[in-house]
Amino acid sequence: MYTYILYFCSYNENQPTQVIQMKQYIFLLLTLSTLLGCKNDTQEEDNYVYFGGEIINPTNDYVLLYNSEDDVDTLYMDENNRFLKKISNFKSGLYTFFHGGEYQWLLLEPKDSLLIRLNTIDFDESLVFTGDGARKNNYLIKTFLENEDDNQKFMHLCQMEPAAFEKVLDSIKDKKLNDLNDFIKQNSYSKLFQEIATTSINYNYYANKEIYPFGYFGYSNLIHFKDLPPNFYDYRKEIDYNNEALSDFYTYNKFLYSHFNNLALAKYYKNATHNVVFDNKSVNYNLEKLNLMDSLVSNRRIKNSLLKNTTRDFILVSQDSSEIQEVLGSFLKRTTSDKDKKYINELVHSIKNLKRGKRLPSLELLDYNDNIVLIDTLVKRATVIYFWSSNLPVHMRNSHYKVNALKTKYPQFDFIGININDDDNSHWKSTLTLNKLPVTNEYQFKEPNDAMNALAINSVNKSILVNKDSKIINPNALLFSSEFEEQLERLSHKKQ
Repeated sequence: MYTYILYFCSYNENQPTQVIQMKQYIFLLLTLSTLLGCKNDTQEEDNYVYFGGEIINPTNDYVLLYNSEDDVDTLYMDENNRFLKKISNFKSGLYTFFHGGEYQWLLLEPKDSLLIRLNTIDFDESLVFTGDGARKNNYLIKTFLENEDDNQKFMHLCQMEPAAFEKVLDSIKDKKLNDLNDFIKQNSYSKLFQEIATTSINYNYYANKEIYPFGYFGYSNLIHFKDLPPNFYDYRKEIDYNNEALSDFYTYNKFLYSHFNNLALAKYYKNATHNVVFDNKSVNYNLEKLNLMDSLVSNRRIKNSLLKNTTRDFILVSQDSSEIQEVLGSFLKRTTSDKDKKYINELVHSIKNLKRGKRLPSLELLDYNDNIVLIDTLVKRATVIYFWSSNLPVHMRNSHYKVNALKTKYPQFDFIGININDDDNSHWKSTLTLNKLPVTNEYQFKEPNDAMNALAINSVNKSILVNKDSKIINPNALLFSSEFEEQLERLSHKKQ
């Protein structure tokens, strides 16, 4: 423990900041080595890991480490934005760590002593692992970033004919699998790591093939998905719908949702004899997805998650209360999670309270001076309420640019910006300052999770338009859509 004290105390005020940070980080590595050596001397149990690290530009003073929704560790940082914790009697597998609204996953196995270092300004790209267990995690992050880069090029690939598309996709997958085999030959890695690494490659490939018809044919010609080569989906024979070890793995989940979206097309077009334009908001299409998930997935954790998120997504976009009730009924019949039932029922209740003509819920906000204000008291005339997050910097800047343009064009409307981040409000304020954004008519939710549920916010793209009495005119306005601007235009003429 003496080394641990040195790590926090070693400081020379005449050294450059970067040198100081590096020395302190090296001390943390030495700390882990010392502690691990002590454990071996006392023959301590093998079922433990050490997890720690350093966050540059933190947005709050803690990191959350999730094994599941019900198994969460809160790891508090010291004054130097560093943390370290021993986790005993833990379960090997994929864990997710959160900080400031952003997250990434990592693989933890017995006797790992893993350190992270990242900068919140460039969360994924700056993330580096060191210590025991670092090589496998750095490899997985590299694969994740490569998949993200490949997916950016996906829409271009979708314009190719099926045979050419398959050839390119197969080539990318084969190269990654060969690289993985070379990596595994260099060291001994667990079966769990090899399974996760292989899944990351294969299931990203599978997901892209499931998404392909939506991009290639487009919604207006999606009926022609039947014309794809008969062996295009041969890999479906290899699908494991019930791999709980991968239940929190982004690539695995991306595939599952894309897969069920695709499978439901067969039922959607079963009786179609002409070119029917695809509607992903169709109640029958969404009911079929729930049915397929229920029939093909037996693992309760995976099935419940698929059912909840599919139901939530439909409820948030549907304008038909009877269809919402129909999908809700199907969901309640199939899920086994009381927690999910409660969440979806509360969401339906929120949606009902956000109908046109209803009064805007009275929620607490914080202004730039840390005063608590009620959202409805801010409304003095027709008002657009829009949302943003510092985790989405491009949207943050674009939404403010758009609002500035709308303010000039429609001076008879007020515009209120609300930051939805669940972190220290000092980070929200510094974000405004660093990006040279105005501080007037800018707020942050006092209780972000409760407020987002009450306003049914599932995306920062959503805005809410209310009249001078805080009554809702449009609960799901899209700031960048031409339809929304047309609505503002109509209301402007109506006032005149």
